[in-house]
Amino acid sequence: MRKIAVLGAVLENPQESQGKFNEIVSSYKGIIKGRMGIPYDEAGVSVISIVVVGSLDEINGLTGKLGNIKGVTVKTSISKKEV
Repeated sequence: MRKIAVLGAVLENPQESQGKFNEIVSSYKGIIKGRMGIPYDEAGVSVISIVVVGSLDEINGLTGKLGNIKGVTVKTSISKKEV
């Protein structure tokens, strides 16, 4: 059972967290369909959205790993429809 989801992440100190963030995202490249990152330099943050298609375990695994990075806040919206 695969679902479509959007992960929204805010990196509060991108200089410190971006390397680990990218490393984790790369390890899930098989389920990632798109990614958009917006640096918001005036506020000292980066805002990233990632579209994924995967099982609930994969989606929740990615969300959990990203959320465990210091200075990273992640929220996920998962579709009800299976694909």
